[in-house]
Amino acid sequence: MLVSSRATVVSAANFKRISSCSCSSSSLFFKKKKRVGWSRRMEDKKDLLATSATASSVAAQPLQDADALIDSVETFIFDCDGVIWKGDKLIDGVPETLELLRSKGKRLVFVTNNSTKSRKQYGKKFETLGLNVNEEEIFASSFAAAAYLQSIAFPKDKKIYVIGEEGILIELELAGYSYLGGPEDGGKKIELKPGFYMEHDKDVGAVVVGFDRYFNYYKVQYGTLCVRENPGCLFLATNRDAVTHLTDAQEWAGGGSMVGALVGSTQREPLVVGKPSTFMMDYLANKFGISKSQICMVGDRLDTDILFGQNGGCKTLLVLSGVTSLSMLQNPNNSIQPDFYTSKISDFLSLKAANV
Repeated sequence: MLVSSRATVVSAANFKRISSCSCSSSSLFFKKKKRVGWSRRMEDKKDLLATSATASSVAAQPLQDADALIDSVETFIFDCDGVIWKGDKLIDGVPETLELLRSKGKRLVFVTNNSTKSRKQYGKKFETLGLNVNEEEIFASSFAAAAYLQSIAFPKDKKIYVIGEEGILIELELAGYSYLGGPEDGGKKIELKPGFYMEHDKDVGAVVVGFDRYFNYYKVQYGTLCVRENPGCLFLATNRDAVTHLTDAQEWAGGGSMVGALVGSTQREPLVVGKPSTFMMDYLANKFGISKSQICMVGDRLDTDILFGQNGGCKTLLVLSGVTSLSMLQNPNNSIQPDFYTSKISDFLSLKAANV
């Protein structure tokens, strides 16, 4: 699984550059900077391609000494879909594994690119699955979108058009932002007839795109008009995941398919606030005072989870319980190699027992 050359992520350096050049004031933030913006996007692409090409020249090793890995870090960051659960079904051995890590004094953090739920809603899902996880330990890309806008002092008098679901709306509202769109626009249709002209709100200063089961042509056109015609309008993506686990039966088209539609119509690349952008990693490190070298990122995706960990300078563990298979990992065309790989996180238990 290779990193798309079209991805634009918010690295720590790019985050500072974007913040300083576009958000020092409301007027400066909304000036047109087409040439500068294009150059910045080209630099971001080069940075990401260089990172993916040099991410690891050493082939990943199968995890054999679980204790050694556990003892080498203070914090484990877990992806959720494909690692903790698939759809609404818990993956075998997860509760016991998390209990083991907590008993060893490890901090656990759960990061998901799925933007359909807010942090509070994810807390309820963990509870429903029988897992004791604090809301403060959960970081969804819906929250990341709101946190990013806050970090750049996005003007509160500007609106946000959302192509996505309830999770994004809840987090934006908690952050004090006005929004439109979301599921409410899922039933709207456009009747194309001679002379038809679609109006849009000129006060929209950002379009946020996430996974959306109510995606339609109305949303594509509305978001496109905002991005193309509203001066300085931001184009943010919660993630660009190609597929996701909506059920445990098969893979489903992910948020990247919705983002791709806007990329095609606007001819602009989004700022990605979810994985593999380092924005969430930097946020987590600052919030908890975590040294990134003392973190192990555990995930099932090479181009989001593992690259997210590598971009942040963390140890990385790929689990084969989700999207990535062993053949995909060992494909000669795959340049993203984690430090270790194993079948599922409950291997911590069996490997520990084997080493006793």
